[in-house]
Amino acid sequence: MLDSVGGDAETNGALGEGEIHDVLRNDRRRLAIKALRDRDGRASVRDLSEEVAARETGEDPPPRNKRQSVYVSLHQTHLPKLDELGILDYDGEDKTVTLADRIEEVEVYMEVVPQYGLSWGEVYFSLGLLGLLTTVAALVGVPGISTLSLGYLVLAYFTLQIAASAYHVYSQQDRVIFQRLFE
Repeated sequence: MLDSVGGDAETNGALGEGEIHDVLRNDRRRLAIKALRDRDGRASVRDLSEEVAARETGEDPPPRNKRQSVYVSLHQTHLPKLDELGILDYDGEDKTVTLADRIEEVEVYMEVVPQYGLSWGEVYFSLGLLGLLTTVAALVGVPGISTLSLGYLVLAYFTLQIAASAYHVYSQQDRVIFQRLFE
């Protein structure tokens, strides 16, 4: 399998794009990885399944049958697959899970390939294009838009862009904005 730089992914030890997309295509695996990241990379299967079930149902605590269903699917299917790929270390006897070094390869894709199908690049491009078109419309005198102050339009789109960026950092990278500056 070829990786994104054209090398053989299996030869250089990196996960291939297809493998990563296959992992992230499943919502339960994606939620398990996010839950482990929120727990500093380590959890029992029981705690992890409860967290995933809570995220899936939006209920805290989630219903018992949902927790059991998530536990079984994580234990029998998802965690062994993630362990096999080296994304996490799963101890089936102790029922513990720990994120492994390869999680960094997957996290990049979690940021680039969002859950709803639009990449953040597409969101930012759309916001920029909308701002540009609105500004041009105001400059050429399109009725309704030309009555608005150009300064307020520009300010509104910069504010919208900053809000989208802040949301992106907060939700996708699970970090407080500018946290790295103070570490």
